Amino acid sequence: MSLGITTDDDDVHRVLDVDGSLVDGASVPLSDAELRDLYEDLKLARRFDRKAVSLQRQGRMGTYPPIYGQEGAQVGSVHALNDEDWLFPSYRENGAMLARGAPMAANLEYWMGSESGNASLVDRNVFPVANPISTQVLHAVGHGWASRLDGDTRVSLVHFGDGATSEGDFHEGMNFAGVFDAPVVFFCNNNQWAISVPRERQTASETIAQKATAYGFDGVRVDGMDPLAVYEVTRDAVAGAREPLDGEKRPTLIEAIQYRLGAHSTSDDPGVYRDEDRTEEWKRYDPVPRLESFMLESGRIDEAGVEAVESDIDERIEAAVQEAESFEPDPDNIFEHTYAERPAKLDRQREYLRELRAEFGDDELLED
Repeated sequence: MSLGITTDDDDVHRVLDVDGSLVDGASVPLSDAELRDLYEDLKLARRFDRKAVSLQRQGRMGTYPPIYGQEGAQVGSVHALNDEDWLFPSYRENGAMLARGAPMAANLEYWMGSESGNASLVDRNVFPVANPISTQVLHAVGHGWASRLDGDTRVSLVHFGDGATSEGDFHEGMNFAGVFDAPVVFFCNNNQWAISVPRERQTASETIAQKATAYGFDGVRVDGMDPLAVYEVTRDAVAGAREPLDGEKRPTLIEAIQYRLGAHSTSDDPGVYRDEDRTEEWKRYDPVPRLESFMLESGRIDEAGVEAVESDIDERIEAAVQEAESFEPDPDNIFEHTYAERPAKLDRQREYLRELRAEFGDDELLED
């Protein structure tokens, strides 16, 4: 059974083997302190994701897109950024956003239905989550182009799935970046599925990375379930966009090959459209135990240290859940941020809602 990433794929970059050992000729691209930070963010992403799914199953949160299996690509890529760089996430980059310092409570509030949880995190250089497929690609390219015009060294890292490469926004963004040398790193999380559509139905190209050739810049492939390899490849791409050796800022397309081990969202049943025996095979590449094995075997952490990390993370998550569930959004917000100039009919509807709230109270309205 071909999984898409094997030792025979010479063009797929790897640092860790499936058992967590270094592949022949590889070295650790991070200091011990940096490696510990990456490991803790990886564990945070996994445990936060499990908690979010649990909250949704309990009816305490709306639909949620699990990141199970994709934590390595999200965390590894973000750790390759400088503080000045910007992250442009799709709806699934919860792990990347947490690794970038986004508040957990705000993330939960967003999935609980409050748009305030999706405010632009200017202090963390994180753009608001994009739910429409591939629109964030254009945002990232525009930001990168503005960075070039301003003469600064900011780089834009934009995440998207393999399904997004079938959208016009992806191709427009790639073309513009190639023509104008925008300092952008295009990061494709090729998890093999766009909801129920397999990768081979998205494109006839042998790889997604090769699409960069048409736009005049490099495309590279990396084992997206190897966080150290992802870090290394993204680091080099960011450096090439920021301070290239040849004097030209050049974008890069990274194809991070991975597998969506969970469902597309909590409203999805992947067993209806895919062979879950194949999913079980892909679990061999799971980025969390893979890096943890390396950390343990190399003496960078011990079992007591693992337990301490997990305990601290769980406490932080529980505190974030309490904060998120104590937040009370203003119903008036549903009338905002849709039109530049709100039409009169929405003003009338808002006033009617205000009258009902004043007469009956929010609790009684919700019960009705």
